[in-house]
Amino acid sequence: MTTSIPPEVDLGALPALPRDDAGPVFSAPWEAQAFAMTLSLHARGVFTWREWADVLAAELAAASARGEPDDGTHYYVHWLAALEKLVAGKKLILGNELERRVDEWDAAARSTPHGKPIELPRRG
Repeated sequence: MTTSIPPEVDLGALPALPRDDAGPVFSAPWEAQAFAMTLSLHARGVFTWREWADVLAAELAAASARGEPDDGTHYYVHWLAALEKLVAGKKLILGNELERRVDEWDAAARSTPHGKPIELPRRG
């Protein structure tokens, strides 16, 4: 899947975003997936870029307040936490669904051999 960054997104406003000379980089597939989910939810009109930027900025500020280094190594951990908070705040996931899915992903990741795609069981 190729995902393009909308022109109204100012990547320069995200100073901790890991990047190389060509632009943003991902150190693991889940980071790219979290990024793609964010773009997809925005494209569907679930939230505005301002909403997203505010939630991500709050998550990064909270990490800084906890004394976590701003070296980019945990950027997508914060990105995913912000996405989870935004999705929960919008009530796109009901009750304990988010926690249950996180647990399912964790169990699936632990049981999947390295290099193989992680697959979650389909729900009925």
